[in-house]
Amino acid sequence: MGLDRRSFLGATALLAVPRLVFAQARTERRFIFIIQRGAADGLNTVIPYAEPAYASLRGGLAIAPENALKLDGTFALHPSLVNMREMYAAGHATFFHAVASPYRERSHFDGQNVLETGGSAPYQLKDGWLNRLLGAMPPAGKAAMAFSPSVPVAMRGAVEVSSYAPSALPKANEDLLLRVAQLYADDARLHALWSSALEARGMAGGMSAGEGNRQDPAVLGRMAAGFLARPDGPRIAMIETNGWDTHSGQHARLAAQLKGLDGMLAGLRDGLGAVWAETVVLVATEFGRTVAANGTGGTDHGTGAVAMMAGGAVQGGRIVADWPGLASGNLLEGRDLRPTLTLDSLIVAACAESFNLDPGKLAGVLFPHSPRGKPLQRLLRMKL
Repeated sequence: MGLDRRSFLGATALLAVPRLVFAQARTERRFIFIIQRGAADGLNTVIPYAEPAYASLRGGLAIAPENALKLDGTFALHPSLVNMREMYAAGHATFFHAVASPYRERSHFDGQNVLETGGSAPYQLKDGWLNRLLGAMPPAGKAAMAFSPSVPVAMRGAVEVSSYAPSALPKANEDLLLRVAQLYADDARLHALWSSALEARGMAGGMSAGEGNRQDPAVLGRMAAGFLARPDGPRIAMIETNGWDTHSGQHARLAAQLKGLDGMLAGLRDGLGAVWAETVVLVATEFGRTVAANGTGGTDHGTGAVAMMAGGAVQGGRIVADWPGLASGNLLEGRDLRPTLTLDSLIVAACAESFNLDPGKLAGVLFPHSPRGKPLQRLLRMKL
């Protein structure tokens, strides 16, 4: 029986997976960076429900306190973030409000470039801060992976990084995979590629073979966990999320985006199992959105945003914010949440504590052109 074109493509798509060879890392700590591309709305993610100006400026976009997930007497989470609320209650999540990179314009492309390269201006640096972090670590701890179709800017540079994304082609059954393996058995190059692809498929916990909806963020979280939980797996990873630009119809769109992020983090937590205790997840966006709603049921590009940390290694159950307030005189340029915490300093502190690196020296490596922000300490639990 011959192979039809669709089945053959479904099987041979695995050949596109890069060869995955991980060095034995000296650390058990896992660090995962999740980027929210599109400028996520921090004010409706971690909601300042006790702020008098919030409801009046947001109008119909304001989330009522009775519908939000209360964190304390001032802030609450969006109702879609059920798992994040559980992590916060367990001491495994911290939220950082009024945070921003050095970028102060409102271009997605430029803002993402600053966030990923660690420069103080767009295209000032050619490599990414995550790649430079790898260069600052011992050689045995440099295994890293991007869970995306290609390596994102933040992970590009001198240190080699693999990328992996599940195929959108139809599922190939085990019999078909065996027959293709036999077909390649006498070809040294294709046989090696095929074996490596099957190894990657197994490391993904079967997700790449079609289990569940490959577009489901929870599935992606569990798939990433399949790599990260391995003793010889990557210690540093990056996951891209898109669709955070909510100029219109924000209520439904943001709810769906946050539900997906919440499911992804729960998938990571559940898939990592015991390794979750050694995991740090940092979630950040290129900039925030305007405090006031616009005329199309959305918000426009702003400045101050929210960053989030989750993981069993996080000293959580906290909201870190030098809250500037939303009164008109407190807004940046009369429209944006004024940033009071630099994203650069948060990234340096998280990475330095995760891998026992000197924060002063690491700041010069990751963000060589940025002014030094107020140092952050004790973001993570002390190792026993």
